[in-house]
Amino acid sequence: MIVSKSFQRSEPRVCLVLAALLLGGTNSAAADSSMLDTLQLHGFLSQALVITDHNDFFGPSSSGSGSLKYTEIGANASIRPHQDVLIAAQVLSRRAGGDGSDANPVLDYGLLDYQMISNQQRTFGVQLGRSKYPFGFYNQTRDVAFTRPSILLPQSIYFDRTRSLALSGDGVTIYMDQRVPTGNLRAQIGFGDPQTGDDLRRTLRLDTVPGSLDPKRSTIGQIRYEHDGGRIVAAISAANANARFDSSLPGLSNGDFYFKPWVLSLQYNEENWSLTTEYARRNSGLENFNNPAFNFDVTGESWYVQYTRRFNENWQWLVRYDNLTSNRDDRSGSAFEASGAGPAHSQYAEDYTLGLQWNVNPRVMIAAEYHHVDGTGWLPIQDNPDSAETRRRWNMLLFQLSLRF
Repeated sequence: MIVSKSFQRSEPRVCLVLAALLLGGTNSAAADSSMLDTLQLHGFLSQALVITDHNDFFGPSSSGSGSLKYTEIGANASIRPHQDVLIAAQVLSRRAGGDGSDANPVLDYGLLDYQMISNQQRTFGVQLGRSKYPFGFYNQTRDVAFTRPSILLPQSIYFDRTRSLALSGDGVTIYMDQRVPTGNLRAQIGFGDPQTGDDLRRTLRLDTVPGSLDPKRSTIGQIRYEHDGGRIVAAISAANANARFDSSLPGLSNGDFYFKPWVLSLQYNEENWSLTTEYARRNSGLENFNNPAFNFDVTGESWYVQYTRRFNENWQWLVRYDNLTSNRDDRSGSAFEASGAGPAHSQYAEDYTLGLQWNVNPRVMIAAEYHHVDGTGWLPIQDNPDSAETRRRWNMLLFQLSLRF
């Protein structure tokens, strides 16, 4: 099953297939109750308070007592109708600023996983449906607070303002795990249609142009190696994501969007501390419009280095430096500003982060975080529609309560 239509049309189709599979599994379970023993149900809830001195992030964070418009609610289920078959799905409601319409529950992932080979040395399988993309270290579990080292992931790599494109896609994913004498090697490659939500259209400044932005066949892959039980972890991720803008504006032709990132990831783990760094180079653009004002081609880069320290069993603190450059040929943004497109500081961001997490118990976590940022390169456009009114240097405090079951 490869769903090759738009997000709006493909989501119901995926849901129907999963429902049919689950119902079929339920009938089988009547004859063999052991399958029901594999049923797992989990959920999570996170609520954050965001306070900024300038600029807005996830709601009106710079006014009053801050913004409470950062909420994540999810529920997932999985079952094994056969030892080599897994059916899993998750529904997610996520509000991150805006008018609240983004909080409507959506299918985050829903897949059928079949392992054709599974032994002590090797696992080889295929996933059909909507899968989370293997992008960097954190993308596949980025919405579950307990799996993140901080309230916000490094925004230079894990953009929240264009998260839909890198989050998941509808299609087929092939994966392999190979146990080697020194560790474990995992490879994944996926083919299908990415999600092209309103966040991407706003970032491309196509939200005011009549028409539709629809996904085209795309590819994403990752090779990951874990050495000595995970003491050293290294990965390389790459993607070729595409979309088509069908214009309804008289005189404007259709156009194409492309996004081709590479991400190198490296982590070193000891019992009480971890050191993580990731580097990304991103080529993206619009092409084939008959109006050259819409076409562009730009290569940006991002990187961060992060140190986390665990102490007193249930506590962890973090320090991180995160750097974003939107255009390697205009690192300061001066040429961008001279063209009249916007302020120079909208083309980069340097983020100094301090964070603290307390796992009260396995089901409850409290976290706090401070960011000092120079630049506005990853500010959400929906919260800051006029970039000329943003401030170059700004500070942000976040507090978050997270629950899971």
